[in-house]
Amino acid sequence: MKDKVVIITGGSSGIGKALAAEFGAHGSKILITGRNQVDLDKTVEELSAKGVSIAGIKADVSLIEDNKKMADEAIRRYGTIDVLINNAGISMRALFEEANVEVLEKVMNINFFGAVYATKYCLPEIIRNRGSIIGISSIAGFLGLPGRTGYTASKFALNGFLEALRMELAPTGTHVLTACPGFTSTNIRKRALTKDGSVQGESPREEGSMMTAEECARYIYAATVKRRRTLVLTTQGKLAVFMNKWLPGLADRLVFNIMSKEPNSPF
Repeated sequence: MKDKVVIITGGSSGIGKALAAEFGAHGSKILITGRNQVDLDKTVEELSAKGVSIAGIKADVSLIEDNKKMADEAIRRYGTIDVLINNAGISMRALFEEANVEVLEKVMNINFFGAVYATKYCLPEIIRNRGSIIGISSIAGFLGLPGRTGYTASKFALNGFLEALRMELAPTGTHVLTACPGFTSTNIRKRALTKDGSVQGESPREEGSMMTAEECARYIYAATVKRRRTLVLTTQGKLAVFMNKWLPGLADRLVFNIMSKEPNSPF
């Protein structure tokens, strides 16, 4: 991936930041986006000090015009786009019956439409270069997670979008990867939205026992190089997908029991 131009949405923290470091360490030219200028500047400074060729641009993936600005900036700065990693995402934790509809809309706008908008504006360059479009999805894109209806819907939508896009783009030689990390130690659960749209603040799960963002990034980088179509990470994640396919009733009960035992579970 040396000298390849890689855009990473939501690249100032978590998996996005780890991906910037991983691709950058292999010689890629990185453009990260995020909504917080301070976090962007900090990440750019930190990775630049490690020899990564990186720039940041403040952008909200849920806004069409910001995605166009992002693609234009990559072309202006680097001349092209080879890889787009649709990483920006947000979660939620609330019963559907109690959640404000606006919460689900926000999750869909960031997790699904954000990827649609970014892909739309980056696609011409990526097709020209026979590059890669990567979606950072979730195990929730394969089976529903109770208390996370909006998040689950956004990831099912993302998986379907990427699958259809992969078939459309097959004649062009463009690579499309759906990457599902499973539970990874990031801030996504701390930043998850509650039923009224406020931020949860604390993770309901033991973050220290999860896969690190850096380990996750290494797997995604390898899958990109190998031009794989799907990547499902962690033993728990692979088992969940397998059981939902072959033993769906049992999977429903097990997932519900696991989620209901979380601290301050909404059900």
